[in-house]
Amino acid sequence: MTTVHVAAPQGAQFLAPNQIVPLLIGATVDEVERELVLQTLARCDGNRTRAARVLGLSVRTLRNKIRLYAASGIDVPAYHD
Repeated sequence: MTTVHVAAPQGAQFLAPNQIVPLLIGATVDEVERELVLQTLARCDGNRTRAARVLGLSVRTLRNKIRLYAASGIDVPAYHD
């Protein structure tokens, strides 16, 4: 799967749709969602509360997704102060 780098909400550069779509073709919605969650967590230094806010999810929903990813053997960014 191709890595899509998610722009941080603090004004980082955003990719135009014509730049994003070619990166997504061939990926499932679950793969795209997982990558978005993981990249957002990484950009938020593993802070789940902040990542959930950026993603528009509840912390509980994000935590459940993280548990599923970890159970599948996927590395999840850890919280860093």
